[in-house]
Amino acid sequence: MSVATTQSTKGSHSPRGVSSASPMTPGLTLLFALIGGFAVGNLYWAQPLLKVIAGDLGVSTGTAGALVTFTQVGYAVGIVLVVPLGDVANRRRLIPLMLVLSVVALLACAAAPTFAALLVAVAVLGLTTVAGQIVVPLAGDLAGDTNRGRVVGTVMTGFLAGTIVSRTLSGLVAQLAGWRAIYLVAAVIVSALAVVAYRKIPALPAQARMRYPALLASVGSVVRRHRVVRWNLVMSALQFGIFMMFWTALTFLLSEPPFSYSPLTIGMLGLFGLAGAVAAQHTGKLHDRGWSMAATGAGWGVALVAMIVAAVGEHSLPLIIIGIVLLHFAIFPMNVLISARLFEVVAEGRSRMNTALIAVNFIAGAIGSALVSPLWAAGGWHAVTIVGIALSAVGLVLWSIGRRGALGAQTNTN
Repeated sequence: MSVATTQSTKGSHSPRGVSSASPMTPGLTLLFALIGGFAVGNLYWAQPLLKVIAGDLGVSTGTAGALVTFTQVGYAVGIVLVVPLGDVANRRRLIPLMLVLSVVALLACAAAPTFAALLVAVAVLGLTTVAGQIVVPLAGDLAGDTNRGRVVGTVMTGFLAGTIVSRTLSGLVAQLAGWRAIYLVAAVIVSALAVVAYRKIPALPAQARMRYPALLASVGSVVRRHRVVRWNLVMSALQFGIFMMFWTALTFLLSEPPFSYSPLTIGMLGLFGLAGAVAAQHTGKLHDRGWSMAATGAGWGVALVAMIVAAVGEHSLPLIIIGIVLLHFAIFPMNVLISARLFEVVAEGRSRMNTALIAVNFIAGAIGSALVSPLWAAGGWHAVTIVGIALSAVGLVLWSIGRRGALGAQTNTN
């Protein structure tokens, strides 16, 4: 089976214990979206506040950028070590437990007395805030075969909106009560979500029975076995690395002259990306109709245009805003399409599939964020956007190759 044709291969078997009729109610879908939105928000609270945090804790803005990197690395570790448990554990207990642990980490961030302590706290926050990535495959399990793309798309809209609203909310709260307050506000909200999740998530039998080391090893076996998985993971890593590099660098650009914007203003600019979240909500329907690959190619084309516009608009706020809108309109729908395709490859191991996907994404995101400091020192915004243009072009080329089936004529290479 070619990469291009896997979009039409629907999972023919529901997970054990789930009937063919979808038990995903609108209320449960909303709960999953909220859990995902606030979970992913924990990764971005610091992003528009880097300059403020740097000034308060006595480090440079460039050094403060390590907060984004440490959070993403911690998150990647949590994805690898915790999310696979979704295939063998009671998710009605696992999800609230992880939410509670993230509350503890949020409180540690709010109370951090030094920059070093905050680095440790955000790394732990990243490690524990993986409940959202457990609910995504759970949504895929609970959805029916004919509407899985739509359900996953709706749940992921919560994640994608969280990446946007978190920056605005963080800037607003910091403007009113200081940068530590956002961590306290998040702790209260996540505590409430933990209670509701325990009451509303249905108890399902474990999909697999294996020891923890074998469980972790099986993640790699899925990646090695399916060539289409490897192709989609590369595509996903590229788009997420571009996204994180763009936003980390944009914080630097907008914090300095000629803009010199406050954290609140920087966060509010992220709201222009909501168009991408709205588009992502409907993207799952394209997947269900068999248009996944074509829509992915369109996404890469829009990403390339977005980075070109951003490069030209270094000193122009209107062009920067257009770049933000276009980039989110490209990246967010691609997230949904890639996830929906991957969830059809392994019907009874979606948590492990999601582990591979998000681990790759956030390692790429950490690399993208880490690249900003040396690129900024070498050539500022111009250097960052040139790299973004190059990576977008690579993504478009890889999509073109994969669309023709050159990377994987067989879904299973065993």
